[in-house]
Parts: sequence; structure tokens; C-alpha cells
Amino acid sequence: MADAASRLVSVAEQLLGAPLPLRIRAWDRSQAGPPGAPVIIVRNRRALRRMLFKPGELGMARAWVAGDLDIEGDLYTALGAIAGLLWEHDDDAEGRSLVDTVRDPAARAAVRELIRLVGPPLPPAPPREEVRRRRHLHTRRSDKRAISHHYDVGNDFYELVLGPSMVYSCAYWEDPETAGSLESAQRDKLELVSAKLGLKPGQRLLDVGCGWGSMAVHAAREHGVGVVGVTLSQEQAAFARKRVAEEGLTDRVEIRVQDYRDVRDGPYDAISSIGMAEHVGAERYLDYARDLYGLLKPGGRLLNHQIARRPQRDETAYEIDAFIDSYVFPDGELAPLGTTVTQLERAGFEVRDVESLREHYARTLRAWVTNLEGDWARATRLAGYGRARVWRLYMAASALAFERAQIGVNQVLAVRTPDSGASGLPARTRTWNA
Repeated sequence: MADAASRLVSVAEQLLGAPLPLRIRAWDRSQAGPPGAPVIIVRNRRALRRMLFKPGELGMARAWVAGDLDIEGDLYTALGAIAGLLWEHDDDAEGRSLVDTVRDPAARAAVRELIRLVGPPLPPAPPREEVRRRRHLHTRRSDKRAISHHYDVGNDFYELVLGPSMVYSCAYWEDPETAGSLESAQRDKLELVSAKLGLKPGQRLLDVGCGWGSMAVHAAREHGVGVVGVTLSQEQAAFARKRVAEEGLTDRVEIRVQDYRDVRDGPYDAISSIGMAEHVGAERYLDYARDLYGLLKPGGRLLNHQIARRPQRDETAYEIDAFIDSYVFPDGELAPLGTTVTQLERAGFEVRDVESLREHYARTLRAWVTNLEGDWARATRLAGYGRARVWRLYMAASALAFERAQIGVNQVLAVRTPDSGASGLPARTRTWNA
């Protein structure tokens, strides 16, 4: 009988109808597949059972998180090849994804061979890091639970990944060709936001989803504004308050554990929402925009920094990414840029500028992966083996998605323009300090 790796390659190529661009090393130490290709290590039959019961992304993710499946060689090259098999197929093309192929009656013989290979196909329990998926309600309670799952992993773990800046959104390199540090690029991003908001001493800034306090501290220290930062994460708030005290800014910065929907002490001169709106949800996005509009004084500015997906021909068919929803951002939803701009305008805002930072996020994510891999033993001690593997996979895969323009990230500058029409913005866009 053929070894396990050869049988797996044969089954995979039957299902794909094309040569497998990966090499397989199986639990019996056998190897098969193109020499020099990235190696997928199938450590046990349980990995295959996971993929049989959840074909496609979620099954592979479960096997990865549990350590049943691994990659040898360049992670990005391997993920790029896997993405081509599972996700990257044009709706108009004749080619089909692996999941589509498995449903083809002609492929059932290959599936039967796979079942014979893995033994009795009892479904393994999902890894404990998986969140049980549910209907996306976006209530205050469910949002707080989702935020806690993602952000209350431990501040030490996030500091290892993000670096000293503790900024969990894409950095900004003034010159993308330079080799500036992640720390300096994050500082430049915070200054870019400050400049777009036109922050001046004595103004009030509301930082929605303030994270570990980076924007709040920067705005107060560098621009002399008073800041209220709100987050739903207890761990983030504790870290941010300590940071504010160490900077001697307690008279200017207040960090609250509070839902943005419960903020009632407007008006503010400016609002920053950096990497937070992805948690709002499509059904509640207009309410989110209206709430922020109502918290701004006339002439006040909103800087909304948000990840976007490409629009679909049938938007009703949009499904939240199974891996991200189950392991990373429960209840997180991405919207096309046009939808976001429309909702802001429906809320009353005048949208004045949109800037894409897509390439910057890809570079940022690669830097975070480097930080994680560079201190892997400590990362697994801090967050646990499975959680560290979740973060490594999601950040590396996200970097590829940004590089390939499958997702993007945009800064949208909007104004609560008064009835007079005087927006207070420069006559020419991008001259933020004029």
C-alpha cells in the first residue's frame, strides 16, 4: 500500500483536478509532492478528520490551531498557495474552489479514499480557543464579550507583538521605500490623524475604541488637547490609565470602560475612531455614525480609520470569514468603502477626504509577525500555544490579503459642517496644517 503522503497528494490532486503546489509530510514520516515547495506537515489523522467534517477554511484552521497541521518553510509562500486552493476563485471563472469540488459527485471516490485513510471519521472537538458562533446581535453585552475575547489576551502578549507603541492598527511610513522602524511609523500615523483632525490646545477629543491609550496620550502630549478615551476592555483601560499617569497627563486624559453609545458629555471638537468601526456591524452602522455626529460640535471633525472589503455583486450573499469570526474577531464585519462613506453621509456628515493605507497595513502586519516569531517561546507562555498560533496565522494571512488588494484600509475624514457651509478645512486637501 502506498505511504500516507503519496495517498494524500493523490487524493488532493483528484479533488483539485490539478497538480498540488505543496509538499506533504505525513504522520508516518513519508513525503510527497513537488520538491522545493512549501511543506505542509500533517501530524496525525485527526487533522484530516477536522477537514472532512468542516471542509475548507474552518477545518484547516482548527487543525492549525490545535497543532495537528503545520507549515515548514516560508509561511507566506505556503499561505499564498493554500489561499489559491481555497479562497481565491473568481465568481465568473470556470474554475472552482476545493470546497466546490468536494461537492462534485465525480470527486466522491477521492473522498472515500480519504475516509479510508483517516479511519473512523469521528469529529474531533474544536480547539478551546474557538468561540461558539452565534447570530450577530451587536448588543452592548455581546459587543463587550467579543471585545474581551480579542483584547483581553494579556497586555504583555500584545506588547510583545505590537512593540512599545502599543498601537493596534496600521502604521504609516511617510516614505514607503524607507526602512523606518515600526515604532516611528506608528508615531507618524498618530500624527497624521492629529493633523487631519486639526487638533489644537484646549480642544476636546473623543477617542472611540482607545485601545491601550496611544492616540489619547499622543494627542494630549503633542497637541495639548483634553481627551476622553473609551474602550470595552478592562485590560486595555488598566494599561492606558497607567500610561497616562506615567506621562503626567491625568489632568488632560480620562480613560473610561464605556460603550461609545453611552457617551453623553459632548460636544467634542474632534473624534478619532481608529480600527474600531469593524466591530459595529452592518445593521448598526448608521446608528454608530449618527451617535458620533451627535457628539460633535458644528464644524467638528471625525477621522474614521477602518478596514474595508471589496464589494460583492450580491451583497446579501456576504458571509463573515469563518476563521476570523470563530477565533479572532467574533462578530466583526467588514464593509466596502462606498458603503461606509454612504452611511456617514446619511448620518449628516460631509466626507472631505479618503486615503487608502492598504500597503502600509501589509507592512505593519509583517512586522507584527516578525515580533511574534522572534520571541515565540515567550508568546506561547503568555497567551497559550493555541492562541499564539491563531495570531500568527491571522496576521500572516491578513498581510497577504492586503498585499493582494483583497481587503484595504482607509482613513475617512468627515465634518459636521454647519449650516453656514464653513467646514474649517483647508481649501486644498492634504494640506492639513494650513
